[in-house]
Amino acid sequence: MTPFEYLKRTEKKRMDELFQLLRFPSVSAKSEHKKDMKECAAWLRHHFKALGFKSRVCPTGGHPVVYAEYISDMRLPTILYYGHYDVQPPEPLNLWTSGPFEPEIRSGYIFARGVADDKGQTFCHIKGLEAVLRATGTLPVNVKMLIEGEEEVASENLPPFISKNKNMLRADVAVVSDTAQFGKDYPAVTFGLRGLAFVEIVVHGPDRDVHSGTFGGAIANPINVLSSMIAKLHDKDGKVAVPGFYKDVKPISKWEKAQFKKLPYNEAAYKKVLGVSALQGEKGYSTYERTWSRPTCDINGITGGYQGEGGKTIIPSMASCKITCRLVADQHPADICNKLERYLRKIAPKSVRLQVIKYGGASAVVVPTNGPWLDAAARAIKAGFGKNPVFMKEGGSIPIVADFKRILGINTVLIGFAQSDDNVHSPNERLRVTDFERGCKAAAALPAELAKVKV
Repeated sequence: MTPFEYLKRTEKKRMDELFQLLRFPSVSAKSEHKKDMKECAAWLRHHFKALGFKSRVCPTGGHPVVYAEYISDMRLPTILYYGHYDVQPPEPLNLWTSGPFEPEIRSGYIFARGVADDKGQTFCHIKGLEAVLRATGTLPVNVKMLIEGEEEVASENLPPFISKNKNMLRADVAVVSDTAQFGKDYPAVTFGLRGLAFVEIVVHGPDRDVHSGTFGGAIANPINVLSSMIAKLHDKDGKVAVPGFYKDVKPISKWEKAQFKKLPYNEAAYKKVLGVSALQGEKGYSTYERTWSRPTCDINGITGGYQGEGGKTIIPSMASCKITCRLVADQHPADICNKLERYLRKIAPKSVRLQVIKYGGASAVVVPTNGPWLDAAARAIKAGFGKNPVFMKEGGSIPIVADFKRILGINTVLIGFAQSDDNVHSPNERLRVTDFERGCKAAAALPAELAKVKV
Protein backbone atom coordinates (compact mmCIF):
# COMPACT_ATOMS: atom_id res chain seq x y z
CA MET A 1 0.00 0.00 0.00
CA THR A 2 1.28 3.45 -0.92
CA PRO A 3 0.64 6.65 1.07
CA PHE A 4 -1.74 7.85 -1.68
CA GLU A 5 -3.68 4.57 -1.48
CA TYR A 6 -3.94 4.99 2.29
CA LEU A 7 -5.31 8.51 1.82
CA LYS A 8 -7.93 7.19 -0.58
CA ARG A 9 -9.00 4.43 1.83
CA THR A 10 -9.31 6.87 4.74
CA GLU A 11 -11.05 9.71 2.89
CA LYS A 12 -14.22 9.70 5.04
CA LYS A 13 -12.30 9.16 8.29
CA ARG A 14 -10.02 12.10 7.52
CA MET A 15 -12.98 14.39 6.87
CA ASP A 16 -14.69 13.27 10.07
CA GLU A 17 -11.53 14.02 12.06
CA LEU A 18 -11.12 17.41 10.39
CA PHE A 19 -14.70 18.23 11.38
CA GLN A 20 -13.91 17.27 14.98
CA LEU A 21 -11.02 19.74 15.00
CA LEU A 22 -13.09 22.48 13.37
CA ARG A 23 -15.87 22.18 15.97
CA PHE A 24 -13.64 23.60 18.71
CA PRO A 25 -14.40 27.35 19.01
CA SER A 26 -10.71 28.04 19.64
CA VAL A 27 -10.93 31.85 19.47
CA SER A 28 -7.72 33.08 21.08
CA ALA A 29 -8.84 36.72 21.25
CA LYS A 30 -11.70 36.05 23.67
CA SER A 31 -11.18 35.02 27.30
CA GLU A 32 -14.55 33.21 27.25
CA HIS A 33 -12.94 30.60 24.96
CA LYS A 34 -9.98 29.79 27.22
CA LYS A 35 -11.46 26.39 28.07
CA ASP A 36 -12.09 25.68 24.35
CA MET A 37 -8.45 26.51 23.60
CA LYS A 38 -7.25 23.99 26.18
CA GLU A 39 -9.62 21.32 24.90
CA CYS A 40 -8.50 21.87 21.30
CA ALA A 41 -4.84 21.59 22.31
CA ALA A 42 -5.60 18.40 24.25
CA TRP A 43 -7.40 16.94 21.22
CA LEU A 44 -4.35 17.57 19.03
CA ARG A 45 -2.02 16.03 21.61
CA HIS A 46 -4.17 12.90 21.79
CA HIS A 47 -4.36 12.73 17.99
CA PHE A 48 -0.57 12.88 17.64
CA LYS A 49 -0.12 10.18 20.27
CA ALA A 50 -2.54 7.92 18.42
CA LEU A 51 -0.35 8.28 15.32
CA GLY A 52 2.80 7.24 17.19
CA PHE A 53 4.27 10.69 17.91
CA LYS A 54 5.62 11.76 21.27
CA SER A 55 3.40 14.70 22.12
CA ARG A 56 2.65 17.14 24.90
CA VAL A 57 0.85 20.39 25.62
CA CYS A 58 3.31 23.10 26.67
CA PRO A 59 2.11 26.04 28.78
CA THR A 60 3.08 29.60 27.83
CA GLY A 61 2.21 33.01 29.24
CA GLY A 62 -1.03 32.72 27.29
CA HIS A 63 -2.60 29.88 25.35
CA PRO A 64 -0.64 26.60 25.21
CA VAL A 65 1.59 25.25 22.45
CA VAL A 66 1.18 21.69 21.18
CA TYR A 67 4.51 19.99 20.47
CA ALA A 68 4.93 16.57 18.85
CA GLU A 69 7.89 14.71 17.40
CA TYR A 70 8.76 11.55 15.51
CA ILE A 71 12.50 10.94 15.42
CA SER A 72 13.49 8.25 12.91
CA ASP A 73 17.26 8.65 12.67
CA MET A 74 19.27 11.72 13.65
CA ARG A 75 21.37 11.30 10.51
CA LEU A 76 18.28 12.23 8.46
CA PRO A 77 17.07 15.78 7.82
CA THR A 78 14.91 17.20 10.60
CA ILE A 79 11.80 19.12 9.54
CA LEU A 80 9.98 21.56 11.83
CA TYR A 81 6.32 21.87 10.86
CA TYR A 82 4.44 24.92 12.13
CA GLY A 83 0.72 25.64 12.30
CA HIS A 84 -1.82 27.26 14.61
CA TYR A 85 -5.01 25.93 16.13
CA ASP A 86 -6.46 29.30 17.17
CA VAL A 87 -8.92 31.09 14.93
CA GLN A 88 -10.34 34.55 14.37
CA PRO A 89 -13.59 35.60 16.08
CA PRO A 90 -16.47 34.55 13.81
CA GLU A 91 -18.55 37.72 14.08
CA PRO A 92 -20.75 38.99 12.49
CA LEU A 93 -22.62 35.72 13.00
CA ASN A 94 -25.67 36.78 10.96
CA LEU A 95 -23.59 36.70 7.77
CA TRP A 96 -22.76 32.98 8.12
CA THR A 97 -24.90 30.61 6.05
CA SER A 98 -24.12 27.79 8.50
CA GLY A 99 -22.68 27.93 12.00
CA PRO A 100 -18.98 28.91 12.09
CA PHE A 101 -18.20 25.93 14.35
CA GLU A 102 -20.65 23.55 12.70
CA PRO A 103 -18.62 22.43 9.65
CA GLU A 104 -20.62 21.73 6.54
CA ILE A 105 -19.85 20.80 2.93
CA ARG A 106 -21.69 22.79 0.26
CA SER A 107 -20.97 23.08 -3.46
CA GLY A 108 -17.60 21.34 -3.10
CA TYR A 109 -16.40 23.52 -0.19
CA ILE A 110 -15.95 22.86 3.52
CA PHE A 111 -17.37 25.84 5.44
CA ALA A 112 -16.16 26.58 8.99
CA ARG A 113 -14.09 29.09 10.89
CA GLY A 114 -10.44 28.03 10.73
CA VAL A 115 -10.78 25.56 7.86
CA ALA A 116 -8.39 27.61 5.70
CA ASP A 117 -6.65 29.58 8.45
CA ASP A 118 -5.11 27.40 9.66
CA LYS A 119 -6.59 24.16 10.99
CA GLY A 120 -7.39 22.67 7.59
CA GLN A 121 -3.96 23.38 6.11
CA THR A 122 -2.13 22.14 9.20
CA PHE A 123 -4.29 19.02 9.23
CA CYS A 124 -3.20 18.26 5.65
CA HIS A 125 0.34 17.78 6.96
CA ILE A 126 -0.78 15.71 9.92
CA LYS A 127 -2.76 13.40 7.63
CA GLY A 128 0.02 13.32 5.03
CA LEU A 129 2.52 12.20 7.66
CA GLU A 130 0.02 9.65 8.95
CA ALA A 131 -0.33 8.22 5.43
CA VAL A 132 3.44 7.74 5.13
CA LEU A 133 3.66 6.15 8.58
CA ARG A 134 0.80 3.74 8.00
CA ALA A 135 1.93 2.81 4.50
CA THR A 136 5.65 2.37 5.19
CA GLY A 137 5.94 1.92 8.95
CA THR A 138 8.23 4.92 9.46
CA LEU A 139 9.10 8.41 8.21
CA PRO A 140 12.06 9.17 5.91
CA VAL A 141 12.83 12.34 7.90
CA ASN A 142 12.72 13.42 11.52
CA VAL A 143 9.58 15.44 12.22
CA LYS A 144 8.87 18.07 14.84
CA MET A 145 5.44 19.70 15.00
CA LEU A 146 4.89 23.08 16.63
CA ILE A 147 1.23 24.14 16.72
CA GLU A 148 0.51 27.33 18.61
CA GLY A 149 -2.64 28.93 19.98
CA GLU A 150 -1.91 32.64 19.62
CA GLU A 151 -1.19 33.34 15.95
CA GLU A 152 -4.37 35.39 15.59
CA VAL A 153 -3.37 37.58 18.55
CA ALA A 154 0.20 38.36 17.43
CA SER A 155 2.02 35.28 18.86
CA GLU A 156 3.39 37.29 21.77
CA ASN A 157 4.43 34.21 23.74
CA LEU A 158 5.82 32.09 20.92
CA PRO A 159 9.24 33.74 20.32
CA PRO A 160 10.16 33.39 24.02
CA PHE A 161 9.00 29.76 23.90
CA ILE A 162 11.21 29.09 20.87
CA SER A 163 14.19 30.82 22.49
CA LYS A 164 13.72 28.77 25.68
CA ASN A 165 13.41 25.51 23.71
CA LYS A 166 16.02 25.99 20.98
CA ASN A 167 17.50 22.52 21.44
CA MET A 168 14.12 20.81 21.35
CA LEU A 169 13.15 22.71 18.18
CA ARG A 170 16.49 22.38 16.36
CA ALA A 171 15.83 21.52 12.69
CA ASP A 172 17.22 21.88 9.19
CA VAL A 173 14.21 23.66 7.68
CA ALA A 174 10.70 24.70 8.66
CA VAL A 175 7.50 23.99 6.74
CA VAL A 176 4.52 26.33 7.03
CA SER A 177 1.16 26.09 5.28
CA ASP A 178 -0.58 29.32 6.24
CA THR A 179 -0.52 30.93 2.81
CA ALA A 180 -2.54 30.38 -0.37
CA GLN A 181 -2.20 28.98 -3.84
CA PHE A 182 -1.86 31.51 -6.61
CA GLY A 183 -5.32 30.57 -7.87
CA LYS A 184 -7.58 27.64 -8.57
CA ASP A 185 -5.47 24.90 -10.15
CA TYR A 186 -2.38 27.09 -9.73
CA PRO A 187 -0.50 25.52 -6.80
CA ALA A 188 2.33 27.68 -5.52
CA VAL A 189 5.52 27.83 -3.54
CA THR A 190 5.74 31.17 -1.74
CA PHE A 191 9.26 32.56 -1.49
CA GLY A 192 8.60 35.86 0.24
CA LEU A 193 6.34 37.63 2.73
CA ARG A 194 6.12 41.30 3.54
CA GLY A 195 6.81 42.53 7.04
CA LEU A 196 4.79 44.91 9.18
CA ALA A 197 5.21 48.11 11.20
CA PHE A 198 2.26 49.29 13.29
CA VAL A 199 1.71 52.79 14.68
CA GLU A 200 -1.26 54.61 16.20
CA ILE A 201 -1.43 58.41 16.34
CA VAL A 202 -3.68 60.58 18.47
CA VAL A 203 -4.18 64.28 17.76
CA HIS A 204 -5.26 66.16 20.89
CA GLY A 205 -6.98 69.56 20.70
CA PRO A 206 -9.11 71.20 23.42
CA ASP A 207 -9.43 69.36 26.72
CA ARG A 208 -13.09 68.58 25.93
CA ASP A 209 -15.48 68.69 22.97
CA VAL A 210 -16.46 72.33 22.46
CA HIS A 211 -19.15 74.28 20.56
CA SER A 212 -18.19 74.67 16.90
CA GLY A 213 -19.99 78.00 16.67
CA THR A 214 -18.47 79.55 19.76
CA PHE A 215 -14.92 78.34 19.17
CA GLY A 216 -14.80 77.40 15.46
CA GLY A 217 -12.12 79.39 13.66
CA ALA A 218 -10.14 80.10 16.81
CA ILE A 219 -8.68 76.68 17.60
CA ALA A 220 -7.46 73.68 15.64
CA ASN A 221 -9.93 70.92 14.88
CA PRO A 222 -8.13 67.60 15.57
CA ILE A 223 -10.06 65.82 12.81
CA ASN A 224 -9.11 68.50 10.26
CA VAL A 225 -5.47 68.32 11.38
CA LEU A 226 -5.41 64.51 11.26
CA SER A 227 -6.93 64.51 7.77
CA SER A 228 -4.30 66.98 6.56
CA MET A 229 -1.50 64.86 8.03
CA ILE A 230 -2.84 61.69 6.45
CA ALA A 231 -2.98 63.43 3.07
CA LYS A 232 0.76 64.15 3.36
CA LEU A 233 1.78 60.50 3.78
CA HIS A 234 1.92 59.92 -0.01
CA ASP A 235 3.05 61.97 -2.98
CA LYS A 236 1.23 62.32 -6.30
CA ASP A 237 2.90 59.15 -7.67
CA GLY A 238 1.70 56.97 -4.79
CA LYS A 239 5.09 56.84 -3.06
CA VAL A 240 5.29 57.07 0.71
CA ALA A 241 6.47 60.59 1.53
CA VAL A 242 8.15 59.71 4.85
CA PRO A 243 11.85 60.72 4.56
CA GLY A 244 14.15 57.67 4.41
CA PHE A 245 11.25 55.25 4.02
CA TYR A 246 12.81 53.54 0.96
CA LYS A 247 16.45 53.72 2.13
CA ASP A 248 16.83 49.98 2.74
CA VAL A 249 14.46 48.71 0.04
CA LYS A 250 16.13 46.32 -2.40
CA PRO A 251 15.26 46.67 -6.10
CA ILE A 252 13.09 43.89 -7.52
CA SER A 253 15.41 41.36 -9.17
CA LYS A 254 15.21 40.34 -12.82
CA TRP A 255 14.43 36.75 -11.77
CA GLU A 256 11.57 37.93 -9.59
CA LYS A 257 10.12 40.13 -12.32
CA ALA A 258 10.33 37.21 -14.74
CA GLN A 259 8.46 34.93 -12.30
CA PHE A 260 5.69 37.48 -11.86
CA LYS A 261 5.31 37.92 -15.62
CA LYS A 262 4.68 34.18 -15.99
CA LEU A 263 1.58 34.45 -13.82
CA PRO A 264 -1.79 35.06 -15.45
CA TYR A 265 -3.27 38.47 -14.73
CA ASN A 266 -6.64 39.87 -15.70
CA GLU A 267 -7.10 43.42 -14.45
CA ALA A 268 -10.82 43.50 -15.21
CA ALA A 269 -11.34 40.31 -13.18
CA TYR A 270 -9.12 41.66 -10.38
CA LYS A 271 -11.23 44.81 -10.14
CA LYS A 272 -14.47 42.85 -10.29
CA VAL A 273 -13.50 40.57 -7.39
CA LEU A 274 -12.76 43.62 -5.25
CA GLY A 275 -15.74 45.68 -6.44
CA VAL A 276 -13.61 48.65 -7.50
CA SER A 277 -13.72 50.66 -10.71
CA ALA A 278 -9.97 51.35 -10.96
CA LEU A 279 -6.67 50.33 -9.38
CA GLN A 280 -4.33 52.75 -7.65
CA GLY A 281 -0.80 52.38 -6.32
CA GLU A 282 2.84 53.30 -6.63
CA LYS A 283 3.61 54.54 -10.14
CA GLY A 284 5.90 52.39 -12.29
CA TYR A 285 5.08 48.98 -10.82
CA SER A 286 2.73 46.15 -11.74
CA THR A 287 -0.02 44.94 -9.40
CA TYR A 288 1.99 41.90 -8.26
CA GLU A 289 5.08 44.04 -7.70
CA ARG A 290 3.07 46.55 -5.66
CA THR A 291 1.41 43.94 -3.47
CA TRP A 292 4.33 41.54 -3.03
CA SER A 293 7.63 43.37 -3.43
CA ARG A 294 7.05 47.05 -2.62
CA PRO A 295 6.41 48.61 0.80
CA THR A 296 3.19 50.44 1.63
CA CYS A 297 1.70 52.77 4.22
CA ASP A 298 -2.03 52.47 4.92
CA ILE A 299 -4.57 53.94 7.31
CA ASN A 300 -6.53 51.10 8.91
CA GLY A 301 -9.08 53.09 10.86
CA ILE A 302 -10.00 56.62 11.96
CA THR A 303 -11.76 57.67 15.16
CA GLY A 304 -12.94 61.09 16.29
CA GLY A 305 -15.87 63.34 17.02
CA TYR A 306 -19.57 62.59 17.03
CA GLN A 307 -20.72 59.69 14.85
CA GLY A 308 -24.19 58.98 16.19
CA GLU A 309 -27.58 59.68 14.65
CA GLY A 310 -28.30 63.25 13.61
CA GLY A 311 -25.92 66.16 14.01
CA LYS A 312 -23.85 67.52 16.87
CA THR A 313 -22.04 70.79 16.21
CA ILE A 314 -18.73 70.34 18.01
CA ILE A 315 -15.02 70.62 17.61
CA PRO A 316 -13.85 67.30 19.04
CA SER A 317 -11.18 67.11 21.68
CA MET A 318 -9.24 64.40 19.82
CA ALA A 319 -8.93 62.31 16.67
CA SER A 320 -6.86 59.20 16.06
CA CYS A 321 -5.90 56.73 13.37
CA LYS A 322 -4.12 53.40 13.12
CA ILE A 323 -1.37 53.04 10.51
CA THR A 324 0.31 49.92 9.22
CA CYS A 325 3.24 49.80 6.85
CA ARG A 326 3.92 46.60 4.91
CA LEU A 327 7.68 46.17 4.66
CA VAL A 328 10.08 44.43 2.29
CA ALA A 329 13.66 43.25 2.70
CA ASP A 330 15.73 44.88 4.25
CA GLN A 331 13.44 47.31 6.07
CA HIS A 332 13.21 47.06 9.87
CA PRO A 333 9.95 47.62 11.78
CA ALA A 334 11.45 49.73 14.59
CA ASP A 335 13.31 51.92 12.10
CA ILE A 336 10.18 52.53 10.02
CA CYS A 337 8.12 53.31 13.15
CA ASN A 338 10.74 55.85 14.23
CA LYS A 339 10.89 57.48 10.79
CA LEU A 340 7.13 57.68 10.66
CA GLU A 341 7.00 59.31 14.10
CA ARG A 342 9.64 61.91 13.18
CA TYR A 343 7.77 62.84 10.02
CA LEU A 344 4.39 63.06 11.73
CA ARG A 345 5.77 65.29 14.49
CA LYS A 346 7.37 67.52 11.86
CA ILE A 347 4.12 68.05 9.92
CA ALA A 348 1.84 68.37 12.98
CA PRO A 349 0.97 72.03 13.75
CA LYS A 350 1.83 73.50 17.15
CA SER A 351 -1.87 74.08 17.80
CA VAL A 352 -2.33 70.38 18.69
CA ARG A 353 -0.56 67.82 20.84
CA LEU A 354 0.50 64.67 19.01
CA GLN A 355 0.70 61.29 20.72
CA VAL A 356 2.44 58.45 18.86
CA ILE A 357 2.06 54.85 20.01
CA LYS A 358 4.44 52.37 18.37
CA TYR A 359 3.47 48.71 18.42
CA GLY A 360 6.48 47.29 16.55
CA GLY A 361 5.83 44.62 13.94
CA ALA A 362 7.62 41.93 11.97
CA SER A 363 10.43 41.80 9.44
CA ALA A 364 9.91 40.76 5.85
CA VAL A 365 11.02 37.28 4.80
CA VAL A 366 12.64 36.14 1.57
CA VAL A 367 13.41 32.43 1.16
CA PRO A 368 16.51 31.61 -0.93
CA THR A 369 15.24 30.48 -4.31
CA ASN A 370 18.39 28.69 -5.41
CA GLY A 371 18.47 26.07 -2.64
CA PRO A 372 17.31 22.45 -2.57
CA TRP A 373 14.39 22.90 -0.15
CA LEU A 374 12.18 24.80 -2.58
CA ASP A 375 12.95 22.28 -5.31
CA ALA A 376 11.89 19.47 -2.98
CA ALA A 377 8.67 21.29 -2.12
CA ALA A 378 7.95 21.86 -5.81
CA ARG A 379 8.30 18.14 -6.54
CA ALA A 380 5.93 17.28 -3.70
CA ILE A 381 3.35 19.78 -4.92
CA LYS A 382 3.52 18.34 -8.41
CA ALA A 383 2.94 14.87 -6.97
CA GLY A 384 -0.08 16.07 -4.99
CA PHE A 385 -1.64 18.51 -7.44
CA GLY A 386 -0.59 16.95 -10.74
CA LYS A 387 1.20 20.04 -12.03
CA ASN A 388 4.27 22.12 -11.33
CA PRO A 389 3.77 24.99 -8.88
CA VAL A 390 4.32 28.63 -9.69
CA PHE A 391 6.67 30.75 -7.57
CA MET A 392 5.10 33.77 -5.92
CA LYS A 393 5.24 36.12 -2.97
CA GLU A 394 2.46 37.20 -0.65
CA GLY A 395 1.75 40.67 0.63
CA GLY A 396 0.81 39.58 4.13
CA SER A 397 3.02 38.72 7.07
CA ILE A 398 3.71 35.58 9.10
CA PRO A 399 5.96 36.90 11.91
CA ILE A 400 7.00 33.44 13.10
CA VAL A 401 8.87 32.83 9.82
CA ALA A 402 11.24 35.68 10.66
CA ASP A 403 11.55 34.32 14.21
CA PHE A 404 12.56 30.89 12.90
CA LYS A 405 15.36 32.56 10.96
CA ARG A 406 16.40 34.87 13.80
CA ILE A 407 16.25 32.36 16.67
CA LEU A 408 16.80 28.94 15.07
CA GLY A 409 18.77 30.04 12.01
CA ILE A 410 16.59 28.10 9.57
CA ASN A 411 14.70 29.04 6.42
CA THR A 412 11.05 28.20 5.85
CA VAL A 413 9.28 26.46 2.98
CA LEU A 414 5.89 28.12 2.48
CA ILE A 415 3.30 25.90 0.80
CA GLY A 416 -0.29 27.13 0.64
CA PHE A 417 -3.23 24.78 0.06
CA ALA A 418 -6.03 27.37 0.42
CA GLN A 419 -7.24 30.01 -2.05
CA SER A 420 -7.06 33.78 -1.70
CA ASP A 421 -10.88 33.97 -1.97
CA ASP A 422 -11.54 31.45 0.83
CA ASN A 423 -12.92 34.21 3.09
CA VAL A 424 -10.11 34.01 5.61
CA HIS A 425 -10.99 36.26 8.62
CA SER A 426 -14.45 36.79 7.08
CA PRO A 427 -17.86 35.12 7.44
CA ASN A 428 -18.28 31.86 5.51
CA GLU A 429 -14.62 30.88 5.63
CA ARG A 430 -14.14 27.88 3.36
CA LEU A 431 -11.72 25.40 1.79
CA ARG A 432 -12.33 23.40 -1.37
CA VAL A 433 -12.62 19.68 -0.75
CA THR A 434 -10.33 19.10 -3.74
CA ASP A 435 -7.73 21.46 -2.25
CA PHE A 436 -7.87 19.60 1.06
CA GLU A 437 -7.40 16.26 -0.70
CA ARG A 438 -4.61 17.54 -2.93
CA GLY A 439 -3.00 19.18 0.09
CA CYS A 440 -2.98 15.86 1.94
CA LYS A 441 -1.36 14.18 -1.07
CA ALA A 442 1.30 16.89 -1.42
CA ALA A 443 1.95 16.64 2.33
CA ALA A 444 2.32 12.85 2.00
CA ALA A 445 4.83 13.29 -0.84
CA LEU A 446 6.83 16.01 0.94
CA PRO A 447 8.83 13.92 3.49
CA ALA A 448 10.38 11.69 0.81
CA GLU A 449 11.36 14.73 -1.25
CA LEU A 450 12.84 16.55 1.76
CA ALA A 451 14.75 13.38 2.65
CA LYS A 452 16.71 13.74 -0.61
CA VAL A 453 18.28 17.02 0.55
CA LYS A 454 21.81 16.61 1.87
CA VAL A 455 22.33 18.43 5.17
